Amino acid sequence: MKYYQHRFSDVESYLHHRSPYLLVDGIEKIEDNYVITRKVLESEMPVFQGHFPGAPIFPGAMMQEFLTQSAGVLIAANYNPMESYDTTDPNHNYYALGVLVKVESARYRQFARPGDTLVGEVHLKDIAGSLFSFSGTLRVDDQVVLRIKFTLANIESSELTRAR
Repeated sequence: MKYYQHRFSDVESYLHHRSPYLLVDGIEKIEDNYVITRKVLESEMPVFQGHFPGAPIFPGAMMQEFLTQSAGVLIAANYNPMESYDTTDPNHNYYALGVLVKVESARYRQFARPGDTLVGEVHLKDIAGSLFSFSGTLRVDDQVVLRIKFTLANIESSELTRAR
């Protein structure tokens, strides 16, 4: 198993996601089974134009995605099955790291609004083959916004690109 040097300033070195879908702005801390990330909710984000006009709130599904992307950072940093993480090389058979396969529970407690800073804490609870079970907490100003339990999987990228 390869371990990457933690480049906290470069989130894209950990995730396949790119703007506008990349939600993690920064990585605060990574340990073997734990990661802390952040996201500043800019009022100019397109999602706030339609959710909801006149009363903008960050969608619950995107809060969930922020935490699954955070877990993806942890997988890429500590449990990456690839010798090289250069996904731009078409001759390199690579994995899609951290594909969401199950949400066991999600409990929303507060809203997140433009101007808020999301802080995500994700704990790795179990590994079974290529499956990774997590629990996560999302906070705004030290108030819990979301608690969630979910499972991600590492799958060969050919599974994402093959025709049905």
